[in-house]
Amino acid sequence: MAVIVNKEEDKNIDLTRRIDADLREKMAESSKIGNADPDLAEDSEYVKDFAKTGRFAWVWIVLVIIAIIIIVAVTLQK
Repeated sequence: MAVIVNKEEDKNIDLTRRIDADLREKMAESSKIGNADPDLAEDSEYVKDFAKTGRFAWVWIVLVIIAIIIIVAVTLQK
């Protein structure tokens, strides 16, 4: 029984090494091509008309968090 388990572990180790080698090879090939966005999201028509997040977006996030805290506090006091 131990021999069978040992053989399976060896097969798993070999498979892991082959997968690792393949992934390293693909990563090396992709780095030679450049750092292009693989899904080409920047070039798509979907993203074309969207504006970037403004400088004060964090203010809105803070205000929403404060509002949620106030709502929870008022609800818990009742």
